Amino acid sequence: MSATPHASSYYAASANDKVERPRLESSIETDVCIIGAGYTGLSSALHLLESGMKVVILEAARIGWGASGRNGGQIVNSFSRDIDSIEKVVGKEQGKLFGQMAFEGGQIIRERIVKYNIDCDLKDGGVFAAMNAKQMGHLQSQKKLWEAHGHNNHLEMLDKDGIRNVVNTDLYVGGLLDKSGGHIHPLNLALGEARAVESLGGQIFEDSAVISVDDGESPIVHTAQGQVKCKFVVVAGNAYLGKLLPELQAKSMPCGTQVITTEPLSDDMAASLLPQDYCVEDCNYLLDYYRLTGDKRLVFGGGVVYGARDPANVEALIMPKLLKTFPQLKGVKVDYAWTGNFLMTLSRLPQVGRIGHNIYYSQGCSGHGVTYTHLAGKLIAEMLNNQATRFDAFAALPHYPFPGGHALRVPFSALGAWYYTMRDKFGI
Repeated sequence: MSATPHASSYYAASANDKVERPRLESSIETDVCIIGAGYTGLSSALHLLESGMKVVILEAARIGWGASGRNGGQIVNSFSRDIDSIEKVVGKEQGKLFGQMAFEGGQIIRERIVKYNIDCDLKDGGVFAAMNAKQMGHLQSQKKLWEAHGHNNHLEMLDKDGIRNVVNTDLYVGGLLDKSGGHIHPLNLALGEARAVESLGGQIFEDSAVISVDDGESPIVHTAQGQVKCKFVVVAGNAYLGKLLPELQAKSMPCGTQVITTEPLSDDMAASLLPQDYCVEDCNYLLDYYRLTGDKRLVFGGGVVYGARDPANVEALIMPKLLKTFPQLKGVKVDYAWTGNFLMTLSRLPQVGRIGHNIYYSQGCSGHGVTYTHLAGKLIAEMLNNQATRFDAFAALPHYPFPGGHALRVPFSALGAWYYTMRDKFGI
């Protein structure tokens, strides 16, 4: 088999399941054909199979090959734009519906881990770290907002001493602990979900890139050596969909983020850096994020490359950020460095909808995908089982092209990011 291998990441090196699935080389029929074996596709498949439908997943490379197997591994609640921003678009009443959904993705992940006995190093607790008084004010507002939408008994404000007790750095003035947040080995979560799909009778084909889709009452999905006739198609390619469906390209942009992983740290060093073993992300527009792995390495990520170019030297981009946070790690060896793409929309809210008769899609998590994708799978399954309310709520969100069109979206976005980075730097 010649499927494109996973990125040379810590996750791929420590994957629980290295079994390669077959390539599609025949014509088959099913109820639902899903394009993409990342979190959106796997979550959709599990919910659909549990509802009694037959499912086939077509993956161009390997299970979890894209963002699902390369991300920072953090379970972060809500969406890339928070509930109050959505309320301004849809109104208070509809905003309540989004508020109810904002914390569901993390719950789904935990349910899957327990139900299907998925070994993915789940740890509870996530911290939003503030670098100045303005960011602390934002976190106080966030706590009030989330609690107003029912997320009670999970949140705790941390002052300067409080955050120093959970992350050993002088960088922060305080933070917000979400006890229902957490972190996981993201590729092992995806692989565990894939095994769950197969345990329910779902089929997964790797090295089976989709080259065209025939819409209609009975869509046909074509690969180079096979085809799938089905009732519904679910498009779950996100940043790696390419030009398969051009109508999904105009209002989104692939962006790259970089991650490094250190050598295993001593027990004492690991415990001194993150005594509670929480994951952390700062509150900057271009944020840094980090956590400890199950074998006590530090995973540290950050930065955005607009247009999803692969940087020449990931370690050179990220190591200064790591050492600014933890100068005590000077001289530590980096064992793995990689980049991965996520799909950003102008509104930074997911794009959800239908194309033609029976093609459904969800994409554009805008850097907030671990929890949202698991919710998206449930919404798609609800839609295909004639429960459209929650799917339609996302589908009704307005989306706009990037300024300057396809050619200028990268420089305009980079300019906007520079502006917000300067605001972060000066706390304004």
